[in-house]
Amino acid sequence: MTDKNSNTKAASGKDLDQRLAEMNKRLGRDVQNEEKKANSASDRNGFGNAFKLSSEFISAILVGAILGYGIDWLVGTKPWAMILFLLLGFVAGVLNVLRASGELSGGYDLKASQQNDPEDKT
Repeated sequence: MTDKNSNTKAASGKDLDQRLAEMNKRLGRDVQNEEKKANSASDRNGFGNAFKLSSEFISAILVGAILGYGIDWLVGTKPWAMILFLLLGFVAGVLNVLRASGELSGGYDLKASQQNDPEDKT
């Protein structure tokens, strides 16, 4: 008895797939191409975001190193200002990436949550 039920379910699933394919043909839809287009668009969007984040991070480090080197050259404190500004550039790069990725993922907005908090009686 279980064989009949499983065969019936498998047959009805195949029948449903065939009917769905026929309906999509009649409507002029190409479901597989639409799925491929959606996937490729999301891949491009992901690559763009990754490139943006990495370039922001690297540029912050380079700007810090160049500023530090310039200050060292002017003041004559080699290599201390470059080391300090390189570290500051690294910290600024990390903060920029965290800010940008928070915006991309719909991060938590503290100001908006404080304005909408009904318990805040200030």
